[in-house]
Amino acid sequence: NDAESSVISVNAALSACAKCSEWKIALQLFSSLAQRKVQSDTMSFGAAISACARGCSWENSLQLFSPMTRSQVPCNTITCNAVVNACKMTGDWERVLRLFSIMALNDLQ
Repeated sequence: NDAESSVISVNAALSACAKCSEWKIALQLFSSLAQRKVQSDTMSFGAAISACARGCSWENSLQLFSPMTRSQVPCNTITCNAVVNACKMTGDWERVLRLFSIMALNDLQ
């Protein structure tokens, strides 16, 4: 369907942004999903979070993680690693400890 093909296309673009550290473009693409009322998935969140983390926009990567957990989108190892790195750069060790709990609950290593 259109929503599924839309999220797949945006996820591919988000992944490309993550590889190139283009966090501003990634945030615009990520926002476009909500504007079109398309549900973001694990890949969407993970690629946007990674793009922000790789682009040294750690606060943005942390801001994306909260709605991910609130909307009960499953976490994966890549997303968790990007958030841990962002926390390391911002000194947010309490969030790292909470993240380790989430990782343990989801059987992630």
